[in-house]
Amino acid sequence: MNKTYIPSSNYTEKKWYLIDGDNKTLGRVATEIATILIGKHKVDYHPAVDNGDYVIVTNAKNIQLTGNKEDEKIYFSHSGRPGGSKKETVKALRARLPERIIEKAVKGMLPKGPLGREMFRRLKVFSDSTHVHTAQNPQLFNL
Repeated sequence: MNKTYIPSSNYTEKKWYLIDGDNKTLGRVATEIATILIGKHKVDYHPAVDNGDYVIVTNAKNIQLTGNKEDEKIYFSHSGRPGGSKKETVKALRARLPERIIEKAVKGMLPKGPLGREMFRRLKVFSDSTHVHTAQNPQLFNL
Protein backbone atom coordinates (compact mmCIF):
# COMPACT_ATOMS: atom_id res chain seq x y z
CA MET A 1 0.00 0.00 0.00
CA ASN A 2 1.33 3.43 -0.95
CA LYS A 3 1.84 6.12 1.62
CA THR A 4 0.61 9.65 1.08
CA TYR A 5 3.38 11.99 -0.01
CA ILE A 6 3.57 15.15 2.08
CA PRO A 7 6.15 17.62 0.78
CA SER A 8 8.61 19.30 3.12
CA SER A 9 9.52 22.96 2.80
CA ASN A 10 13.16 22.03 3.43
CA TYR A 11 13.46 20.12 0.17
CA THR A 12 11.52 22.36 -2.20
CA GLU A 13 13.47 24.83 -4.29
CA LYS A 14 12.16 28.38 -3.95
CA LYS A 15 12.21 30.30 -7.22
CA TRP A 16 12.13 34.07 -7.66
CA TYR A 17 9.52 35.65 -9.94
CA LEU A 18 9.43 39.22 -11.23
CA ILE A 19 6.06 40.86 -11.89
CA ASP A 20 5.78 44.26 -13.56
CA GLY A 21 2.78 46.12 -12.14
CA ASP A 22 2.83 48.86 -14.77
CA ASN A 23 -0.78 49.58 -15.90
CA LYS A 24 -2.10 46.32 -14.42
CA THR A 25 -5.30 46.02 -12.36
CA LEU A 26 -4.68 45.68 -8.62
CA GLY A 27 -6.95 42.71 -7.93
CA ARG A 28 -5.77 40.62 -10.85
CA VAL A 29 -2.12 41.17 -9.97
CA ALA A 30 -2.74 40.52 -6.26
CA THR A 31 -4.45 37.17 -6.88
CA GLU A 32 -1.57 35.93 -9.03
CA ILE A 33 0.95 37.08 -6.41
CA ALA A 34 -0.98 35.33 -3.62
CA THR A 35 -1.17 32.12 -5.66
CA ILE A 36 2.61 32.12 -6.14
CA LEU A 37 3.33 32.95 -2.49
CA ILE A 38 1.03 30.18 -1.25
CA GLY A 39 2.48 27.69 -3.74
CA LYS A 40 -0.75 26.64 -5.45
CA HIS A 41 0.95 26.84 -8.85
CA LYS A 42 3.19 23.90 -7.93
CA VAL A 43 2.44 20.22 -8.32
CA ASP A 44 3.44 19.40 -4.74
CA TYR A 45 1.10 21.94 -3.08
CA HIS A 46 -0.01 21.14 0.45
CA PRO A 47 -1.98 23.62 2.60
CA ALA A 48 0.04 22.91 5.75
CA VAL A 49 3.47 23.30 4.11
CA ASP A 50 5.10 26.56 3.09
CA ASN A 51 6.44 25.71 -0.36
CA GLY A 52 5.63 28.93 -2.23
CA ASP A 53 8.10 31.08 -4.12
CA TYR A 54 9.48 34.60 -3.83
CA VAL A 55 7.78 37.44 -5.73
CA ILE A 56 9.30 40.78 -6.71
CA VAL A 57 6.83 43.44 -7.85
CA THR A 58 8.11 46.52 -9.67
CA ASN A 59 6.32 49.72 -10.77
CA ALA A 60 3.89 49.60 -7.85
CA LYS A 61 3.17 53.31 -8.25
CA ASN A 62 1.59 52.66 -11.67
CA ILE A 63 -0.91 50.00 -10.54
CA GLN A 64 -4.46 50.67 -11.76
CA LEU A 65 -7.75 50.60 -9.87
CA THR A 66 -11.11 50.38 -11.63
CA GLY A 67 -13.99 52.76 -11.09
CA ASN A 68 -13.76 55.51 -8.48
CA LYS A 69 -11.73 53.46 -6.01
CA GLU A 70 -8.85 55.94 -6.19
CA ASP A 71 -10.97 58.47 -4.28
CA GLU A 72 -13.58 56.28 -2.57
CA LYS A 73 -11.65 53.26 -1.23
CA ILE A 74 -10.52 53.92 2.33
CA TYR A 75 -7.89 52.03 4.31
CA PHE A 76 -8.41 51.95 8.07
CA SER A 77 -5.74 51.54 10.72
CA HIS A 78 -5.63 51.93 14.47
CA SER A 79 -2.74 52.83 16.74
CA GLY A 80 -4.17 50.97 19.72
CA ARG A 81 -4.60 54.16 21.71
CA PRO A 82 -7.99 55.74 22.51
CA GLY A 83 -9.12 57.79 19.51
CA GLY A 84 -6.26 56.39 17.43
CA SER A 85 -8.22 55.35 14.34
CA LYS A 86 -6.87 56.66 11.05
CA LYS A 87 -8.44 56.73 7.61
CA GLU A 88 -6.58 57.12 4.34
CA THR A 89 -7.75 57.02 0.73
CA VAL A 90 -5.90 55.17 -2.00
CA LYS A 91 -4.82 58.47 -3.53
CA ALA A 92 -3.22 59.62 -0.26
CA LEU A 93 -1.58 56.24 0.34
CA ARG A 94 -0.22 56.20 -3.23
CA ALA A 95 1.39 59.60 -2.66
CA ARG A 96 2.91 58.49 0.66
CA LEU A 97 3.75 54.76 0.22
CA PRO A 98 2.74 53.30 -3.19
CA GLU A 99 4.11 49.85 -2.28
CA ARG A 100 1.65 49.51 0.61
CA ILE A 101 -1.37 49.30 -1.75
CA ILE A 102 -0.17 46.01 -3.25
CA GLU A 103 1.03 44.73 0.12
CA LYS A 104 -2.38 45.28 1.74
CA ALA A 105 -4.23 43.65 -1.16
CA VAL A 106 -2.00 40.56 -1.13
CA LYS A 107 -1.91 40.23 2.67
CA GLY A 108 -5.71 40.01 2.75
CA MET A 109 -5.56 37.05 0.33
CA LEU A 110 -3.01 35.04 2.32
CA PRO A 111 -3.81 32.67 5.20
CA LYS A 112 -4.11 34.27 8.61
CA GLY A 113 -1.58 32.96 11.11
CA PRO A 114 2.11 32.09 11.29
CA LEU A 115 2.21 30.37 7.89
CA GLY A 116 0.61 33.37 6.18
CA ARG A 117 3.06 35.75 7.83
CA GLU A 118 5.95 33.64 6.58
CA MET A 119 4.49 33.71 3.07
CA PHE A 120 4.08 37.48 3.22
CA ARG A 121 7.77 37.92 4.07
CA ARG A 122 8.64 36.55 0.62
CA LEU A 123 6.86 39.45 -1.12
CA LYS A 124 9.18 42.28 -2.21
CA VAL A 125 7.45 45.38 -3.62
CA PHE A 126 9.21 48.35 -5.24
CA SER A 127 7.60 51.58 -6.43
CA ASP A 128 9.74 51.98 -9.55
CA SER A 129 11.35 49.64 -12.08
CA THR A 130 14.60 49.09 -10.16
CA HIS A 131 15.01 46.44 -7.46
CA VAL A 132 17.87 45.12 -5.35
CA HIS A 133 17.32 41.40 -6.02
CA THR A 134 19.12 41.07 -9.37
CA ALA A 135 21.53 38.49 -7.89
CA GLN A 136 18.62 36.04 -7.49
CA ASN A 137 17.99 36.02 -11.28
CA PRO A 138 14.19 36.34 -11.09
CA GLN A 139 12.06 34.92 -13.89
CA LEU A 140 9.64 37.33 -15.56
CA PHE A 141 6.08 36.21 -14.78
CA ASN A 142 3.60 37.16 -17.51
CA LEU A 143 0.06 38.02 -16.44
